[in-house]
Amino acid sequence: MDINNVILNGRLGQKPEIKTIGKGKTAKKVATFSVANNETYTNKKGEKVENVDWFNVEVWGMLADVVEKYLDKGKPVTIEGRLKTSNWETEDGQKRSRAFIRANTIQMLGGRSQETQTDATFSTDDIPF
Repeated sequence: MDINNVILNGRLGQKPEIKTIGKGKTAKKVATFSVANNETYTNKKGEKVENVDWFNVEVWGMLADVVEKYLDKGKPVTIEGRLKTSNWETEDGQKRSRAFIRANTIQMLGGRSQETQTDATFSTDDIPF
């Protein structure tokens, strides 16, 4: 049994980039963005150390519409999805690869405004397509 599940808590590094792939009824949106995850600890010298790890996230279909409408730079989120890799060769023959998370659930933490401090969760399971 293959298990590939990622759960990531963090903050958006920038406003999501939205692209439409295809045309007409077969067109699908894809949203890409990065999420920062901070780790703070005290080293042996008693100094506070903060590390920031960045993760690339990709969201497809109607979930990309939700991302486009509600997510913005600095917003706290929990992302659930699969770890994926993409490999390609540049024009000069160099092999390249990147790892990213293909999200299937996004939980927006803290709400959209001061008046609505509720969490919202969206999943590809909730969206008919």
